[in-house]
Amino acid sequence: MQTMTFLRALGCALLCQATLAAHADPLSYARYDQVRTRDLQLDLKADFKQKTLSGYAELSLNWIDPAARTLVLDTRDLSIAKVQVQDKRGAWQMAPYQLDKADPEKGQALRITTTGQPGKVRVYYHTAPNAIALQWLTPQQTMSGKLPFMFSQSQSINARSWVPSQDTPAVRFTYSARIDAPAGMRVVMSAENDEKATGKGGWKFRMPQPIPSYLLAIAIGELEVRKLGPRSAVYAEPPRIKAAEYELADTEKMIQAAEALYGPYGWGRYDMIVLPPSFPYGGMENPRLTFLTPTMIAGDRSLVDLIAHELAHSWSGNLVTNASWKHMWLNEGFTTYVTTRIVEQLYGSEVAQMGVQVDQEELAASIRELPAAKTALVTRDADANPAETYTDDGIIYPKGAWFLATMERRAGRAVFDPFLRGWFDQHAFQSVTTEQFIAYLRKNLLTQHPDVMPQAELDEWLYGTGVPASAQRVVSPRLALLDQHRDAWLKGELATKDLGMDKWIAIESMHFLNDVNNKASAAQLRELDQVYGVGKSGNNEVAYRFYLASVNAGYDVRQPLQAFLLSVGRQKFVVPLYSALMKTPQGHVWAKEVYAQARERYHPVTQESVDKLMAAQAH
Repeated sequence: MQTMTFLRALGCALLCQATLAAHADPLSYARYDQVRTRDLQLDLKADFKQKTLSGYAELSLNWIDPAARTLVLDTRDLSIAKVQVQDKRGAWQMAPYQLDKADPEKGQALRITTTGQPGKVRVYYHTAPNAIALQWLTPQQTMSGKLPFMFSQSQSINARSWVPSQDTPAVRFTYSARIDAPAGMRVVMSAENDEKATGKGGWKFRMPQPIPSYLLAIAIGELEVRKLGPRSAVYAEPPRIKAAEYELADTEKMIQAAEALYGPYGWGRYDMIVLPPSFPYGGMENPRLTFLTPTMIAGDRSLVDLIAHELAHSWSGNLVTNASWKHMWLNEGFTTYVTTRIVEQLYGSEVAQMGVQVDQEELAASIRELPAAKTALVTRDADANPAETYTDDGIIYPKGAWFLATMERRAGRAVFDPFLRGWFDQHAFQSVTTEQFIAYLRKNLLTQHPDVMPQAELDEWLYGTGVPASAQRVVSPRLALLDQHRDAWLKGELATKDLGMDKWIAIESMHFLNDVNNKASAAQLRELDQVYGVGKSGNNEVAYRFYLASVNAGYDVRQPLQAFLLSVGRQKFVVPLYSALMKTPQGHVWAKEVYAQARERYHPVTQESVDKLMAAQAH
């Protein structure tokens, strides 16, 4: 690394965490100003009949407050069998504990009373069958239909539903695990995965770099693995492995592109797993094993910017992590900016430019739909209710990237690139706040180049609502020409067959469909479908936007839409589609019928979102 060696950065991560004590995480019960987890050891058995993980979590502790005698852990729907502490002789002794009253969002605090300050604590427990982080799929819900499948989604505060932990990104720890699973099934985790492992004596894992709890991840199922490059491989169900291998062929090129910009990849390997369709997100940046939705497999590598995004998290998010979810823009805004730089390096500035323009347009649309308070990158109010003041997830990605791109444009890349790389180098394996970034920004950029971002404008970007008036929009010449064709088509001046949609790349189709949503008539969308087969598109980003525009226009796409909703569980797609359907009485009835069939196929996170939507629409 440029400013600090890898080992020095790793050591600093453990020594510097105490500086965050003043920034309490309101979404965690943990008192990490008193004691911190430095290592986690898991010994768990997966029971697919009971849909549980059971065993113990052993936490190695660093006590900070000499007077502290209580360890407080976050849990959610865990059944605690017993708690033990290790005495000075190494023997395990029973320890008293209590579970507080459950909160519907935060779960329960597990309070363990200790005599002295033990170095290790063991919690014996099992998870609930409906643990919100875990989805247990039947064989019928997998591609091959032979064996069941289970996978986790810990972000943002769901790790506590499968591991009793200090479930806050302010606390980082190394971990190891031994997992027992049924014969014929492979276990993978966000750790070192041995492609040649057989699982005899349990599947064993080690994560030598300290991570926050939300990056704990596990998947168990019928999985095959294919090598992609010298430090990357992909895992997937057997019927999907060939397509996954093809789609992800450029992974090593992406790693090299990112390293050229921001320094050596710090996690050893970059493996990926393509999960069943119920995975609720596009991707999850679990270190050493990115989790991916199968909806990114388009057959033509047209959605690989998703891989660039998850890879970018290896620097922004995983290496340097937001200290609480209030500061999430430090993860996602930075990552969106870095993604654009990787895409530009690999596929050229024209493609990257189109992607940024679409992001900025979708940001503008989101801002119009949200309360103003939800459109700031971060709130200054330390005591505010997180549910009311944390910025909407869809805002921080493009707005944070826009903020960084603004500084890059004004400072020039010769100045800005070393500045950003230095941020990653100097804060590697640490959890950080917006205030820390501002201090670094002033010292390392604004002191020398004050015109890059005056104080008033900096405040407007970070704490102001919407997008500052000074923000310069990206305008792609290629999309500008497409807009002319779109307008002519909407007016009936350009025939559908002359649009040339069959020659567009995915981002052009996404831009076009975004713009014709709520403008094109049912007849126009029907003709678009007949000429170009948009409703049968293998690109899920394109198909989703077409279905959304069709529902809003009254064009009947129920047959392909039902198949889509029954086979895709990605929240980004299903929640807006159900919401659009429920705007009309007829659509409302049909949406409930489809959801009744689809619900069991969705991850608990997605179920929770759609359940809330259905309940809100019922009143």
